[in-house]
Amino acid sequence: MTAASASRPTRPAEAPRDLVGIGIGPFNLSLAALAHPLTELDTAFYDQRPAFHWHPGLLIDGATLQVPFLADLVTLADPTSHWTFLNYLKTRERLFPFYFAEQFHIQRAEYDAYCRWVSENLPGLHFSHQVDAVRWNAERALFEVDYTQLDADGEAEALGRTYTKNVTLGIGTEPYVPEPLRPLADAPTVPVVHSADYLAHRESLLTAEHITVIGSGQSGAEIFLDLLRARPAGRERIHWLARTEAFAPMEYSKLGLEHFTPDYTHYFHHLPEAERDHLVPAQWQLHKGIDADTIAAIHEELYRRTLHGGWPDATLTPGVSVRTAGRVATTKVELHLEHRRQGTRSRLTTDAVVLATGYKERPLDQLLTGLDPYLRRDSAGRPRVDEQFRLVLDPSVQGAVHVQNAERHTHGVGAPDLGLAAWRSATILNTLTGKEPYPQPRRTAFTTFGLAHESRAPRPGHPDGERGHLIRLQG
Repeated sequence: MTAASASRPTRPAEAPRDLVGIGIGPFNLSLAALAHPLTELDTAFYDQRPAFHWHPGLLIDGATLQVPFLADLVTLADPTSHWTFLNYLKTRERLFPFYFAEQFHIQRAEYDAYCRWVSENLPGLHFSHQVDAVRWNAERALFEVDYTQLDADGEAEALGRTYTKNVTLGIGTEPYVPEPLRPLADAPTVPVVHSADYLAHRESLLTAEHITVIGSGQSGAEIFLDLLRARPAGRERIHWLARTEAFAPMEYSKLGLEHFTPDYTHYFHHLPEAERDHLVPAQWQLHKGIDADTIAAIHEELYRRTLHGGWPDATLTPGVSVRTAGRVATTKVELHLEHRRQGTRSRLTTDAVVLATGYKERPLDQLLTGLDPYLRRDSAGRPRVDEQFRLVLDPSVQGAVHVQNAERHTHGVGAPDLGLAAWRSATILNTLTGKEPYPQPRRTAFTTFGLAHESRAPRPGHPDGERGHLIRLQG
């Protein structure tokens, strides 16, 4: 019998669940997949979308994941799971072609297809269910989760409530639009779109006489390259702007990648809050840079267009910020730019703008209004998160609220990384069960992050005095 067909005990209609997951993105999908064989856990996962889709606007042809295929939903916690990427290939009779393709980094579209396969075959997932509120019911010592069931048009069809001992929030991120551009991005008739919606607008963007891409990360690079390849030589008319000092490569050295290990996450979590807040912005190249192959492809495409003389009509300008923006001549957009190093300002008139400005964590406050009296916050008003990814709540709350990809301020740059998804899910499940269904590795990096606590220096005349000042390095 496969994991997909494993039987579960019959659940009484009014019995509380052990775990309710809110949101079904890759992280909660990982949790659901690893929870599935744990038959002692009764789980349910809700998402307001009608089906699973992973960044559909960025599934550009040929774009690959920036993590190896082993960073699927389950492998790094349980490589024998039914829900591995390799088993997905086997069910599709594509295992041998993949073997000969020798691809360590798969295409985004293939990762999306793999996740949809899991979501379509894994029980306990409830799409078209919008969670409206989470409350602590002290009388029943359970969480109340209120939801709205949606019809095919996204309209409310029925209301429901379930009770659960624990909750996991995996509500994901939302597109970030810089303040100067929000009025334009919100106007339906203005050609200013976020990269999250790029493919839906690609054909109309290509008809624009001049296009501006804003953002120096991987999405901005991929969109710039895709537009460049689609425009005729000598008439490209594309401008690529970035606030960063350079179109910089992502840190992808072997030791650099060890920042995305459980070892580093543990180290980061134990740093003082002020140090964590200072460190995360300084590590932007670990997760906001551009894949070196993409940079090479861009340069190759630009160089190819010089072979017969002349330069491509493409401008790449780093170190620039958008001060303000507005409409001119009804259909055009005027960007007011500032170069911080030069101290200069200028204007750029363009016909369309693509905002590759990244994503931000969705705020938890609205969803957790009912839990606000129980939440413990840090000095910046953010929810405190313990090492097991649980919100720190008042001791009177007996259950746990875990978070996925809402803990960068406490767990570091690895929070949104797919490579840590299975480990984090395993940590949550080990905590919930009080057992170790998924044994965790004792060490995951060659780098030793930080020093162990110093032993006290021996006093003169102490029996150990002849050893001098020792530092005990543990682990």
